[in-house]
Amino acid sequence: MLEFFKEGLIQFFNYSGFGNCSYGHLIMIVFGLIFIALGIIKEYEPLLLVPIGFGIILGNIPFTDGLQVGIYENGAVLNYLYFGVLKGVYPPLIFLGIGAMTDFSALISNPKLILIGAAAQFGIFAAYAIALLLGFSPTEAGAIGIIGGADGPTAIFISSKLAPSLMGAIAISAYSYMALVPVIQPPIMRLLTNPKERLIRMRPPRAVSQREKILFPLLCILLTAFLVPTGLPLLGMLFFGNLLKESGVTKRLATTASGTLIDIVTILIGLTVGCSTQATNFLKLDSILIFGLGALSFVIATASGVLFVKFFNLFLKEGNKINPLIGNAGVSAVPDSARVSYVEGMKYDKTNYLLMHAMGPNVAGVIGSAVAAGILLSFLY
Repeated sequence: MLEFFKEGLIQFFNYSGFGNCSYGHLIMIVFGLIFIALGIIKEYEPLLLVPIGFGIILGNIPFTDGLQVGIYENGAVLNYLYFGVLKGVYPPLIFLGIGAMTDFSALISNPKLILIGAAAQFGIFAAYAIALLLGFSPTEAGAIGIIGGADGPTAIFISSKLAPSLMGAIAISAYSYMALVPVIQPPIMRLLTNPKERLIRMRPPRAVSQREKILFPLLCILLTAFLVPTGLPLLGMLFFGNLLKESGVTKRLATTASGTLIDIVTILIGLTVGCSTQATNFLKLDSILIFGLGALSFVIATASGVLFVKFFNLFLKEGNKINPLIGNAGVSAVPDSARVSYVEGMKYDKTNYLLMHAMGPNVAGVIGSAVAAGILLSFLY
């Protein structure tokens, strides 16, 4: 009887998390706790970091193979939820919600700001080239490069097509840098601008009519989709969501897309992306390289936006010049990058409100990152 009880305890221990735990699991659980702390204490993108952090913990609870509880085990509930990430279902739904909550007025009133969003995408292609030099395959390099756009859904979408095996590292990297926008961007902006440039006052945006707001998504989807059909799932949903918002007759649909729907998808995408970071699959040299390349591409993207504004100003008359502090907003982190432009501008002139101006390149960055993803898919998929 005693022997039977002893064997039962040993078997129970072998099935428990304690019996299957490794240093890798503990390291990843600590990372999950850090993500949650950053979200709750520092309030860095809590809607993203809290679900991802909890997902990291959930995905690194040790277990015995065959129990159908892990995200990579066929038949597991988490595996079914992860299907939306692997097959690129969740990112277009996120874009639908972004479109339904985004006001493109700043971009419509000053169309040249779209050039800033385009310039910031240089970080994507620079990271792609560097990843190739480091030995990643062309498809892996393309998926890694998109991190420079600071667009988590786009990073997930393109990695699901080009490099599913690197999905966890790419997604975590993209969302991490999105959350750290207020930390990473300001030093680069100060380094690349001088006191005179920071005080440039821009003309107030002109009033945009409802007709313009309705025509904008229709014209944009025709132009961008014909240019890069591979970006259709993201671009189509982005502009469809915006049309729901601006049409004036689909308020209920716009409210659902920008509220309940995007909240549900954010929970699912955050939790499952976090769960995908199982120590056995995640703690590899490639993951470290991806984090480094992601940081580099994000820095290059920010610098490219700021430097482009400085260059562009050489051709603009006095009174029409652009404050280079909005150049950082060319990345796709909406509205955090625009908010950083506003906060930095207020430090040098408390009456110089840059937020609405910065929203122009910021929403252009959303479009730009999706177009860049479409271009990479066109050549690599």
